[in-house]
Amino acid sequence: MKNNGSRLLRLSGITGILAPIAAFACISLAISSYPSFSWTENALSDLGIQSGLTAPVFNYGLIVSGLSALVFAVGLFRYLGGRSLGKIGAALFILATIALVSIGLFPESMEPMHYYASVAFFFLVPVAMLAIVAAYFQLNKPKLAWFTLFVALIAAAPWILQFGVNYVPNVAIPETISAVSASAWSIVVGQDMIRTPRSKT
Repeated sequence: MKNNGSRLLRLSGITGILAPIAAFACISLAISSYPSFSWTENALSDLGIQSGLTAPVFNYGLIVSGLSALVFAVGLFRYLGGRSLGKIGAALFILATIALVSIGLFPESMEPMHYYASVAFFFLVPVAMLAIVAAYFQLNKPKLAWFTLFVALIAAAPWILQFGVNYVPNVAIPETISAVSASAWSIVVGQDMIRTPRSKT
């Protein structure tokens, strides 16, 4: 059981690193294939309804990266141990990865499912990380706790500003800031999972 637990953590850590890399590689490819894309006038999800290569690269990229992130999120349960807030955070992160997959499964042409999936993803990610902060302090990992808190605030800030002062006409910029911050967190935590496997069985 101990070896199985270590393998799960290692696999989860690897997927935590690879999932955001895959997601942004596909998003970048989709943007490059759609010259009309504007960071201020578009949402990233606009890429999911364009003709040619753009839509499948964007949508399937989110589905594959979301499923990979789901493996990472499942591994968070073992990684965070028996801490109740850690379990809550891991569960919320699982829901966030399901929402990410749903964004790809239900592009903008499939409303209101797409809207609900997008709102769920960008809401659940910072909330999940806030719950995980306390678990990191309990695990005596204060650096990761403060880093997680910082990332959670960065992930939430562009949306608070957008709804407060509407600083851009559309949401590609807040989406990207929030997603990049969450991706950085996933990569850092994935590395820690690989370096410090532990068994809770």
